[in-house]
Amino acid sequence: MLYLKVFHLLAIISWMAGIFYLPRIFVHYVEGLKVGEDVRRLKVMARKLYGFTTIMAVFALGSGTGLWLGYGFAGGWLHAKLAMVALLVAFHLSMRVYTRRLQNDGAMPSSTALRWYNELPLLMLLPILYFVVFKPF
Repeated sequence: MLYLKVFHLLAIISWMAGIFYLPRIFVHYVEGLKVGEDVRRLKVMARKLYGFTTIMAVFALGSGTGLWLGYGFAGGWLHAKLAMVALLVAFHLSMRVYTRRLQNDGAMPSSTALRWYNELPLLMLLPILYFVVFKPF
């Protein structure tokens, strides 16, 4: 079970790396497009990073399910953590929408809005870490 926990942590770290970086690519795309720069490379980067991030999300969720089945579903903290994980999954899916818009030269939010968007996953991750480490209820 400890190997599954290690795999789960590795998958989460990889998933979060993509979640933190992909919105920065969106910011650079919007800002580069605004000043007339060639942003084709950013389109490729966004598509590939979203694919990698999705694979890591599947591994994180799958190994988390395995841990849940192995250790059981006890404690209110786990319900709260899973609610925050659901928000992270929703955020991940919203990145898919923006990645597709970027690929199709569709309308994107302003770079300022995307900078704020980039901060949302951190606000979701902090409570998850708190719930997992302290198990407050």
